[in-house]
Amino acid sequence: MTALVVGTILAIINHGDSILKGESINYFKILLTYCVPYCVTTWGAIHGKRVRLS
Repeated sequence: MTALVVGTILAIINHGDSILKGESINYFKILLTYCVPYCVTTWGAIHGKRVRLS
């Protein structure tokens, strides 16, 4: 859920002008825009659980 919200905000910030101008969109970059917050959130959750277990 966090990745969707943060990814959407980042996509609008980084690619909003291209979308509004009707220019071609690099879908790989937009995919990465969503993957980064997902990876950070997942890593944080895993790291938090590992710290609690030790």
